[in-house]
Amino acid sequence: MSDLLFKAPLVYEPLRKNRFLFAFPSDTGIQSWWVSTSSLPSINQNATELQFLNTSTWVLGRYTWEDLTITFRQFIGPSTAQSLMEWIRLESESVTGRQGYAAGYKRNITISMLDPTGVGVQKWVLINAFPTTANFGDLGYDGDDVATAEVTMKYDYAILVY
Repeated sequence: MSDLLFKAPLVYEPLRKNRFLFAFPSDTGIQSWWVSTSSLPSINQNATELQFLNTSTWVLGRYTWEDLTITFRQFIGPSTAQSLMEWIRLESESVTGRQGYAAGYKRNITISMLDPTGVGVQKWVLINAFPTTANFGDLGYDGDDVATAEVTMKYDYAILVY
């Protein structure tokens, strides 16, 4: 039984969920250290059924990339909420009712997972991402938690660079 312990693959370092960085385009004003939690890209591939006589064969159908949810810590200055709202206002302006062109609000976002020394070992690029929902959190006198904002991002597709 102790023989199993010596054969554990200790030379392989696992990716850690707490070693990651987001990179947003500088024109959004969003800082990478504001991100508290996030999901990683997720793909949903549909199957298409080909029926023939009394049997079915399946082939790949359309695929979609699932929405990504990011939780931001809110800071006073620079204001997290203000930076997020400026991006949202490029899509839809609540004061005037105008909506923007996709070329004006879609941005590429990079997610890097890091090794223990801070070197990127996995890199995702979300192509043409934009916020679809934003929840600026809740308030309460019963705690001293940091205020957060949760944003759901839609994107055209994701690329796993390495």
